Amino acid sequence: MAAASNSDDIYTTFKQDVNMTASEIEKWLKTEESKSVGQDSGDGTSIGRHSGERIIDILHKKKADLTSDDEAHMHKVHSYVSRHSAQGPHDAADIEKSRWRFSLMNWGHDPLKDKK
Repeated sequence: MAAASNSDDIYTTFKQDVNMTASEIEKWLKTEESKSVGQDSGDGTSIGRHSGERIIDILHKKKADLTSDDEAHMHKVHSYVSRHSAQGPHDAADIEKSRWRFSLMNWGHDPLKDKK
């Protein structure tokens, strides 16, 4: 994944990293699997689940309507997806029900979509 340096770059990178649709993320965040992973943000909901909600908001916006806060979150998503993707199981048999995949999906990235 390429490094992002300006607004166009981070937008493109974000769209590559987030390979789930807003509706897929919304549906996923309602599952017990989604709720079972991630670091608590202090309010009983994981940081990744809060990020997923923010990603849904960003995906619903037009590119021209993105704020600097949105761009900062897109950078955060890219950093997380890049770092976490490198850490996980790379044997396809271990991925489907892994906490690693569930955590990435909270951030809008399903690693199994990369394998198809």
